[in-house]
Amino acid sequence: VQLVESGGGSVQAGGSLKLSCRASRIITSTFTSSRMGWYRQAPGKQRELVAELTRDGVKNYQDSVKGRFTISKDNAKKMVYLQMNSLQPEDTATYYCNVDTDSWDYWGQGTQVTVSS
Repeated sequence: VQLVESGGGSVQAGGSLKLSCRASRIITSTFTSSRMGWYRQAPGKQRELVAELTRDGVKNYQDSVKGRFTISKDNAKKMVYLQMNSLQPEDTATYYCNVDTDSWDYWGQGTQVTVSS
């Protein structure tokens, strides 16, 4: 499985970005039944879960992004998205897409998000 993120960039506080993650080399049924997640890692900090979409379709968010970020997916296109609104400087980090199948855990290479005040 290969995951490629895109959509990162530099924005001012209050702005929005939409991250995309394209999955390849995975059959649609496996993608559909997998858990999806977006993580981020700021310099000098541990990687943290930002948002997840469970196998049952439940969406969970880190408290700091609730009401601002939305995770979604398109099974037919094998895409995972993270809509980020009202971005703040503390959201600055490298964002990683994660796909957790029953047998393995896959990660993308990351996309940088920089929010200036």
